[in-house]
Amino acid sequence: MQRSTRERIVSEALRLFAERGYAATSVAEIEAASGLSPGAGGLYRHFRSKEEVLAAAVREHITRTSKQVSVTFQHASGIQDKPLVDRLRLAASMGMGKMREEADLIRVLFRDLDKFPNLVAEMREGIVNPLYDMITKWLAAQPEMAGMDEDWDAIALALGGSIVNYWLASDALHEPPQRVDEERFIDAWARLAMGLTGQTAEAV
Repeated sequence: MQRSTRERIVSEALRLFAERGYAATSVAEIEAASGLSPGAGGLYRHFRSKEEVLAAAVREHITRTSKQVSVTFQHASGIQDKPLVDRLRLAASMGMGKMREEADLIRVLFRDLDKFPNLVAEMREGIVNPLYDMITKWLAAQPEMAGMDEDWDAIALALGGSIVNYWLASDALHEPPQRVDEERFIDAWARLAMGLTGQTAEAV
C-alpha cells in the first residue's frame, strides 16, 4: 500500500530524528528523504513546523498502540490452554517486539523529548501507561494467579521494566549486556515470573 506524502514525511522525519537528533535534522533533509524537493517548502503544505511533524509521529504511535492493546487482549484469550511458562514467554516476546517496533520513537524520547514536555506527557499517558496497564491486567487474569493478593501494578512495572531495560541497554551498547541473547533473556524472564505462583518451569 502506497504511503501518502504526509505519512512519508512523518516516517522519514522520525527516522532522521532518531539517527541524528531533532535539532540536527533540517526541514530540507526531511523533504529530501520524503521524496520532496529539498528546500522548496513541500513539508509546509502538510505541517506548520518541524515540531508539528514530531507531534504527529508521537500521536500516530499512540493511536497504533491503542489498537494493539485491544487486539493483544483478544489474542491472549486464545492461548489460555498453553502452560503458563509458555504464555509468559510469549508475553515477553511480544514486549520485545513492541520495543523494536517503537525503536525510533524511543530513541527520540530519550534524546530530545525533554525539550517538549507536552509530548512526553502524551507518550506517558498514551503509550507507556496503557502498556503497563495491559501487563497488569494480563497477569492478574491468568488462572494460576487468580485470587492472589499482589500489587500487580508494581509487579507489571518490574517485569515490563526489565524488558525495557534489556532493550535500551542492548541498543545503547550495540550488544546485549553480558552477551545474553534475547532467547536466553526471555527464558529467564519467564522462569522468574513463574515464581509468583510458587512453581518452576520444570514443574509445569
